[in-house]
Amino acid sequence: MHANDSARAEAGTTPASASWPVTLDRVSVTYPGGTAALRGVSLEIPAGEMVSVVGLSGSGKSTLIRTINGLVPATSGSVRVGPHTVTGLSGRRLRELRGHVGMIFQGFNLAERVDVYRNTLVGRFARQGAVRALFGIASAEDRRIALEALEAVGMLEKVWTRAGSLSGGQKQRVAIARALSQQPSVMLADEPVASLDPPTAHAVMAELERINVERGLTVLTNLHLMDLARDYTTRMIGLRAGEIVYDGPAADATDADFEEIYGRRIQPQDRLGRSA
Repeated sequence: MHANDSARAEAGTTPASASWPVTLDRVSVTYPGGTAALRGVSLEIPAGEMVSVVGLSGSGKSTLIRTINGLVPATSGSVRVGPHTVTGLSGRRLRELRGHVGMIFQGFNLAERVDVYRNTLVGRFARQGAVRALFGIASAEDRRIALEALEAVGMLEKVWTRAGSLSGGQKQRVAIARALSQQPSVMLADEPVASLDPPTAHAVMAELERINVERGLTVLTNLHLMDLARDYTTRMIGLRAGEIVYDGPAADATDADFEEIYGRRIQPQDRLGRSA
């Protein structure tokens, strides 16, 4: 039993009913110019699973993550997230889907000159009407949820701090709080630790794992580091040149499996380690 499953069993919790499954059926993505980023990818991710998508730069892992919330449209095949068929969605229906899908980026995507509170509150507007989103009108419930999200990631004491003055790890925690404030059914993280030092990267991954365990939230995160995939996720999808070359328990992935994913021998930069 993986650490996630053990922790969930000890806590007596089950995946939250609000969490959604994700299904990709023979999905291909070809960018203008002819670059094939995904080639016939089929996946079924049950609600509440913690999944890493592993591969080198150019393997298609960011494209895969971004097809799930419609940031990148599938050229062929279909993507289904909870009750939504993402393929072909646009306008209000696409905004509705994205309101249920939290997104965490490598570059944090925070408003640097604005305080932590207002950055987090942005997540509430993902599900609000156009007028409330335009004018940033927050209800008492919005404020409560945003503050609870900050407390959940240990950033409540920084609530009035300008985001630009935070460390990289603190910024990523605020980004996680912003996504949590959406009360999402799926959480996506696109290389969330790529710009962080090893101890901070481990802390951020541990935060995502805790959210998955405690909330039963479906979490997909892009990684290229083998130890992070093994330590913090229950299932690993290995991508190489837009195709799946591994799909199984992350903890069981061998060095040979990673070499197949990378298309070369393992190098020191493929492991993060725990040194400062």
